[in-house]
Amino acid sequence: MSVLTADRVQEVLRKGGSARLDEKVLAKFKPGDQVRARNINPIGHTRLPRYARDKHGVIDCDHGVFVFPDAHAATGEKTGQHLYSVCFSAAALWGEDATRPDDLVHIDLFESYLLADE
Repeated sequence: MSVLTADRVQEVLRKGGSARLDEKVLAKFKPGDQVRARNINPIGHTRLPRYARDKHGVIDCDHGVFVFPDAHAATGEKTGQHLYSVCFSAAALWGEDATRPDDLVHIDLFESYLLADE
């Protein structure tokens, strides 16, 4: 396991958190697809925010294939997965507690966090 030293912080931040991969991985979703975020409660690392779990949204764009951080944190494996920008209404996320229900929130979510909304 590599150690992030103080002299490398700026370099790592410029690159971003997840590494883009040049792998050819078939995308399960496309812009405009209606999806639902899975309701998962893993013991380990996840980048699926709790407030978005089991909520309905729409795929806005596909960012491409990136290292799936959940698997990477658990095993060091660099498995590629599509990363999507998913658009949720504030009302879908917070219901009656949304102060501006028509506002939109975009969350970048990995493919395995999503289910087709039928």
